Amino acid sequence: MTAVRSPRSVARTTSPHWTAIAESTCVWGIWLMYAVYRVFGRLLFRIILYPVVFYYWATNTRARRASLDFLRRAHAHAGRSGPQPGLRQSLRHFASFAETLLDKMLAIGGRYRFGAVRCEGTELMHEQLDSGRGGLIVTAHVGCLELCRALAARAGLRVNILVHTLHAEQFNRILARLDPQTDVRLIQVSDISPATALLLREKLAAGEFLAIAGDRVPQGTGRTASLPFLGAPALFPLGPYALAALLECPLFAMGCVRDGDGHLMRFTELAREVKLPRAGRAAALAGYAKAYAEWLAALVAGSPYDWFNFFDFWAGGDVEPAA
Repeated sequence: MTAVRSPRSVARTTSPHWTAIAESTCVWGIWLMYAVYRVFGRLLFRIILYPVVFYYWATNTRARRASLDFLRRAHAHAGRSGPQPGLRQSLRHFASFAETLLDKMLAIGGRYRFGAVRCEGTELMHEQLDSGRGGLIVTAHVGCLELCRALAARAGLRVNILVHTLHAEQFNRILARLDPQTDVRLIQVSDISPATALLLREKLAAGEFLAIAGDRVPQGTGRTASLPFLGAPALFPLGPYALAALLECPLFAMGCVRDGDGHLMRFTELAREVKLPRAGRAAALAGYAKAYAEWLAALVAGSPYDWFNFFDFWAGGDVEPAA
């Protein structure tokens, strides 16, 4: 049974919220590693990077535990044979994340081998673009989404990323430095005010797309639903689906995971129209979130090392909602 939570009920969980976990990524360090790659190539980049990855993996107990927990759940969900993932697989998980940071910067700067990207479902986006109106794309912290955004920009799609942090301007400056012609912009939306809703409607009417993460619950805002995910209940935000209903636009899901020596970019349509009946609004929202959670589970079970939520994703999923 799906349980819909209020912000108060979510706060009753004991595990720290993902926003309370300090970012260990150093901006100047990223630029340094990017420079190493530009001058010496990927081999030396890896030689320098891996000791850093090992140190972070060895000293960050919470992230290492979360990695093992996820990898084992994905292993069981995919029905793979053999022993469960262990420390070696967890270290590989961290290394994949580090390599993806470089791929992100290469994609934003237009230096990635875009010919190595295989696409599925892009005809859906082209059809929507031809209609003259944009749509809402639900993403996740999985793989290299910047490849999707970079290829979208090359295809003439303008993408606006909706974020729940206060660092949108800083990321916009990084994007502009890597690619001054980028059509990707981050919009900070801690709450959808009438002015924000009007801005987003204008962008959709102009044929632009909005993208928002559907795998992380904003702290203290919005309702959530406890949904089955890789064999156990986990909390998913309902905000993206309420927003799609408010803006009266189609709802898509997007992911980009490793595929051989390149990447696979995958799109799917979750709903042509998000309808929320008065009598069953909460249940309808949970239904859209469930469809997304099932799509996400299939994506990450097939490519587990592209999952980059290094915190207890299932914390609070089995907690009963407040009265």
